[in-house]
Amino acid sequence: MKKNVYYSKIADIYDQTRWMTEPIAEEVADFILALVKATRETTFLEPGVGTGLNVIPLVRRGYSVTGVDISQEMLSQFSQKLPRIPPNLRLIHEDASQLSFPDSSFDVVLTVHMLHSVSNLGMFLDEIDRVLKPNGFYLNAQWVTPPAHLEFENHFKTILLKYQEPKPSQQSLEVTNKINIDEYLLNKGYQCNYLTAKEWTVSNQVQELLHFYRSHAYGLCWLLPDEAFNLAIKEFEVFCYEYYDSLKVELSSQAQFEIWAYTVK
Repeated sequence: MKKNVYYSKIADIYDQTRWMTEPIAEEVADFILALVKATRETTFLEPGVGTGLNVIPLVRRGYSVTGVDISQEMLSQFSQKLPRIPPNLRLIHEDASQLSFPDSSFDVVLTVHMLHSVSNLGMFLDEIDRVLKPNGFYLNAQWVTPPAHLEFENHFKTILLKYQEPKPSQQSLEVTNKINIDEYLLNKGYQCNYLTAKEWTVSNQVQELLHFYRSHAYGLCWLLPDEAFNLAIKEFEVFCYEYYDSLKVELSSQAQFEIWAYTVK
């Protein structure tokens, strides 16, 4: 399934099924603003902005934010969080891997869990370099899945493999994207700092996570046709009863918001 279709289908449940919450996003925003030494004139771009979870704190504080996403449904979820679109926010419905902005347009470019969906990563990184202002920041970030939730996910992946047929056509995307981001940007004159912006505890009952999976909230839930997926999720539910003893068992562990901050030397 194409990424834009996937995200459009889960737009209305996206925020509720992610480890990031709005209070955590506020704290991450504090970290980012301090990191880039933001002023009232600092401009931000997030390709793959989605529902705005990462940048809405910046919008509410009056910073200039541009968000790009290929899914109109995700952008609509972003819009619904605000009484109106303020003048400091631009939402653009287009492919976020192809940036249609003039050179040196933004002080900060932020990507969060986005690079895996880009078909030509080298070209996209060149575009980020192009639209960044001199002395700008490229922040490549991700939310690290809490260990207990990652174990849960890996159990489900093991079951999925029983039902999944190989798809050789996907290899071309993997080859295209198989570049070392650090090395690529270092060769363009950037330096990198790895930072942990925030750590927090995430807790969910097993039955809640099963509901997320049944709702197709994550990419791995779209790897199978519906009939095969239904069989896999039924088998996984039986596994959960046996492995956890109860679906009311709470899985709790630490999540992280990681940032690789790139600046020109």
